[in-house]
Parts: sequence; C-alpha cells; structure tokens
Amino acid sequence: MRLSKKWIGSILGGMICMQLAAQKNPNDGYTTPRFNDPQRAEKIKALAPVIESMYSSFAAANHVPGYAFGIVVDGQLVVSGSDGYTDLAGKTKADTRSMFRIASMSKSLTAMAIVKLRDEGKLKLDDPVSLYIPEIKNQGLTKDAAEITIRQLLTHAAGFPEDNPWGDRQLADTDEDLINLYKKGISFSNANGITYEYSNLGFATLGYIIKKVTGIPYSDYIEQHIWKRLGMQAAWEYTKVPQQQLAKGYRWINNTWKEEALLHDGIYGAMGGMITSIESFSKYVALHLAAWPPRNDAENIIIRRSSIREMHQPWNFSGLNSKFKYTDGRACPTASAYGYGLRIARDCDNKLMVGHTGGLPGFGSNWNTLPDYGIGVMLFANVTYAPTAAMNLRVMDTLVKLAGLQPMIIKPSTILTQRKQELVQLLPGFSGAEKSGIFADNFFADYPIAALRTEAADVFEKAGKIISVGEMVPENQLRGYCILQGEKAKIRISFTLTPENPAMIQEYHIRLVQ
Repeated sequence: MRLSKKWIGSILGGMICMQLAAQKNPNDGYTTPRFNDPQRAEKIKALAPVIESMYSSFAAANHVPGYAFGIVVDGQLVVSGSDGYTDLAGKTKADTRSMFRIASMSKSLTAMAIVKLRDEGKLKLDDPVSLYIPEIKNQGLTKDAAEITIRQLLTHAAGFPEDNPWGDRQLADTDEDLINLYKKGISFSNANGITYEYSNLGFATLGYIIKKVTGIPYSDYIEQHIWKRLGMQAAWEYTKVPQQQLAKGYRWINNTWKEEALLHDGIYGAMGGMITSIESFSKYVALHLAAWPPRNDAENIIIRRSSIREMHQPWNFSGLNSKFKYTDGRACPTASAYGYGLRIARDCDNKLMVGHTGGLPGFGSNWNTLPDYGIGVMLFANVTYAPTAAMNLRVMDTLVKLAGLQPMIIKPSTILTQRKQELVQLLPGFSGAEKSGIFADNFFADYPIAALRTEAADVFEKAGKIISVGEMVPENQLRGYCILQGEKAKIRISFTLTPENPAMIQEYHIRLVQ
C-alpha cells in the first residue's frame, strides 16, 4: 500500500512528538538546597545576651551616642536591640524603630531600581550613559577611552575619583547641579572599565538616569516600587520623619559630642540619603536572603530572584586583605569585590558575604549577610563614620561559631545518584562497562579500560570487604563523590557528568582515604 506524502508527514510528525514527550527535562531532578538544622533561629535567639554585650562594648569604645541592631534569620528579625540616645539634648532613647540615615547602604536600593528597570526592558546595563546624559559623551581620561556605561556606574568602574568626603556633602545638590558638573567636564582618576574606585558621583548619576527613564525622581520610584511593596517605613528628606523617631547625627571631637547638621534630600541622595529603622530595613535584608538558593517556586513581587543574585556577583575586584583576622585572632585572608551597589567578599573558608557600609557626617551603618547560612546583621549608629563594618563581621563570626551554623546543604540530583549506583555496580572489575551506556564518548579514550581495572582492583584489595556505600555528596548537580566503607580503609569515588541529556560520566577518580 502506498501512503500519500500527507500521511507520511503526519506519521513522522507524530513519531517526533512522541519522542519529545518521552524525553525528560534533564533538570527535573534538581532538589533545592536546604538547612539541616531546624533549630537555627532558636540557637541564635539564645545568643541575644552575647550579641547585646558585643554591641554595647562597641558603642562605648567608639563614643556612639545611640545605636540599634538586628539579626535576620530565614526572613525574620529574630534578635534586635538598641541603646543610647538618638537626640542627646532631648534625651530621646534609641530603639529599633528609630530612623537613622543609613548613608551608602542606600546604594543597593538605587542599584536594585536600575536592575528592575532593566528587567522591564526600559534600559540596558551596557547602555552608554550619554544616552541619558548627553553632556558626558566623549569624556574620559584618554582619547581612546570607551563610552562609560550604566554597568560601570553600578560597579564603580567609571574612572571617577574616590569622592569621600566630598560626595557626602553634596547630598542636597539638584539635578541641575549634577548636569552642570558634567557640562564643565569631569576630572578622571582612571580610564573607565579597568579598575575599581568608589564613586558617589556615579550613584548620583544612576539616580538621574532613573528619573530620565521613568519620568519621576529616583526617590519616588524606590518608594513606590520597593519600600511600599515591602511594607517599609523610610524617607529621603529628614523633615518628613516624625521627630520622636528621627536620629540626629553627632561627631566625637575634643572629648565631646558635636551635633552635625542634617542634610536635605537631593540628587546625591541616590548614593546615600535613605533614612530608615532596623525593623524596616530587616525586610529589605530578608528580600536579599530570600533570593538564595535558586529554586522553582513562585517569585516575589519586587524583583526576580535571579536579578538579586546577579547583584550579588563580584563584577569588579576591589582588593585582597591578606592580613584579615577574625575575633578569635585566626588569620583568614579575604578577597573583596563590588557587585551592583553591594560589597562582596569571600574569606579563606569560602564564606560568601554580601552587604554594604554607610558613612556620612553624623552617621555610620552597615548591613552584611551570609547568604549560604541564611543570616544577616544590621547596625545603625549616630556618630560620624562609626566603624560598623568590622563590628558586624565580628558578630557574624560569633553567630556562626557559637550557634554551630552550617551552610545550606546541596542535595544530590536524581541523575547524580543514579550514576553513582550504576558506577558502583561495575566496580572493581568494570565488567560490561563499555556497553553499560552510562559513560560519555570521551571516557574510555581518557581512561583506558585495562588501567581502570588495575587501579580499582588495587584500591579494593587494600580496602578489604566493602561494608557500606555512602550517599552521594554533591559539589553541584553534575559533580560529586561518595565513600565506600571497607574493612581496612575507605574508598573515595568521584565523578563528573556531561551536559548531555541524559548526563553521562565523563570524568572519574578513585582513591583510598583515611
């Protein structure tokens, strides 16, 4: 019987559809990492007296008139406290609802607004800044400089000079003041795009770009799209804060406190003008922590989790502290970088830290997080440039040690567990390995079968009879190891899978362990 071309096409199309339907998504076996200790928050709550004592000692040593602190665990403010005064003359006591100017901690909210606008297709991070501020076109340290981009502003790579404390005093400048600065020409310290140098001017410029894109001031955009959606109480202009909540700023000079003049809001507020409380800012810290780990459940209403994780990436290397030490005196070199409005660091134990410090005349603040541990700390103080960052590092280290905190555990993917079981069944003789269908096409070219058998036989002989096979310990979804317990020794088997669907074993190692 002859079939028409129409029927043949229909049959072939149906066969293809059946094959596609039978083909599984290779990532369906992903299991969200989680914490194994359900008592994490309770253990941290029990440390409240220790933490309160640490912050009290900090305040006394640094002549802090008033302060407030908080610790966020798994999205909740679980420990908080305060002491001293937000208004020395009026004897107003500080509390966790006192509203402090948090200075450069504001930068990450400006960065988040920019990234949110990128997500909505209203700008691109690699757009030249001159698209929004024509006056900056062709400005740079050298004639061969590329155009400055939005991403370079976000990561302090625009070539602008470090501008503390000058930038701190420009808080109330207007949009016109900023544009006039560009019209006169910028003095550059570096060629753009090649090095890190902290710039308040860069973030004031981002604030201006937000207004150009949205048609409303950056302050209104952040209030509407971040603060209100998170249920935060915050302000840019200090005259709008209830007097009983407003923290006044002080400078310790000649063994006394001198009140600093509060600055009005302006275009430089985008780099450091936000005023808020510990209770309110904890909601923003929780938003950042909630971006981890990557997972499949519903998104939040503010911004995509992947965009927050993008903000947390080290886009611009900023330094290496080879002499860094923790509270207990142990040396732990730390590398630092800058993300989008965020300081990023990794210590010698590979702990990731994400946050930012703030400092203005009258104020010093810091928030820092350990995303892999699900915790964040905040400290607001009303004395000029209080060294809050070092203090919060000490607190985080203390929490991890005394509460015995562990990072979230990566669970082995379905395919990783499957390949482990299949591989172990072939050992030590590798009988039928070449026809097993679990190895990638490179495997036996890179690992000759005779050598595999000799190596495995030697290791198994030294280990003795196998008593148990341990669970797969994943490094990621496609790489890990397992331990075989022998009568005489342990065997460690590690392997890596390919990006194919289904994933195959491409790399393998076996050795004895103590």
